[in-house]
Amino acid sequence: MCLIPFYVLLVLALNSPERVFYEGNIFVPDFCWQNFIDAWSKSKIGMAMLNSAIITAGTLGLTIMTGGLAGYAIARHNTRYNKFVFGLLLSCMMIPGIINTVPLYTLMRKINAVNTLWGMILVCSTLALPSAVFIYATFIRALPKELDEAAALDGCTGFSTFWRVIFPAIKPATASFIILNGFGIWNNYAQAVFFLQSRSKQNIPQALSVFFQQFGGAKWHLMASTAVIAVIPVIIIFLVFQKQFIQGLTDGALKG
Repeated sequence: MCLIPFYVLLVLALNSPERVFYEGNIFVPDFCWQNFIDAWSKSKIGMAMLNSAIITAGTLGLTIMTGGLAGYAIARHNTRYNKFVFGLLLSCMMIPGIINTVPLYTLMRKINAVNTLWGMILVCSTLALPSAVFIYATFIRALPKELDEAAALDGCTGFSTFWRVIFPAIKPATASFIILNGFGIWNNYAQAVFFLQSRSKQNIPQALSVFFQQFGGAKWHLMASTAVIAVIPVIIIFLVFQKQFIQGLTDGALKG
């Protein structure tokens, strides 16, 4: 049942331009591979995929670094201040990101970050940071403090203790965070439509939206081909890291 929509999409993508979907054998496409070449050139999906990759990689890298350090500090130093900050971050998870769009847009204008990839990285990192801190703090609390003490005896500072000892031990936490947030960042549209206005800076959802509005209801073969091209990187990443994804989900459920 889950594969049926993908099969219909693939059939539409491989049908010839002049064919109507419900005519002939609807289960067998025409295998018109030229549709993908036309869709690639007309939709500019290649630039959008590169932009999405840069935004996703930058956001995950920045959030893992800052969220991991914050989660380590909160988990190992149970002070009132850290408790307050942790509670504040958890409360931020209850606020939909779209609510902050107007004040966030004003702030982005002041720092000249509108219509820039680095600005979009900062926006996505801000929205994902509470989740990262929560996940890392939860995992680190389950680790024995003797690891920190042993590292301190070997001359490690708090910073080096985290990166050399703690961070390698919480790989499932990183996998869980990437699973829960990576695909959402890749498919982000609510914030991208406000902060990425130039055609050369658009991500995949924006490029698909513009392309569908241009050919909506007229050229189903081009729209379906573009959608297939856009989903291929996600499928490849999932197949390559399937084992890590399943382990991250399982460990995240147990730790949570």
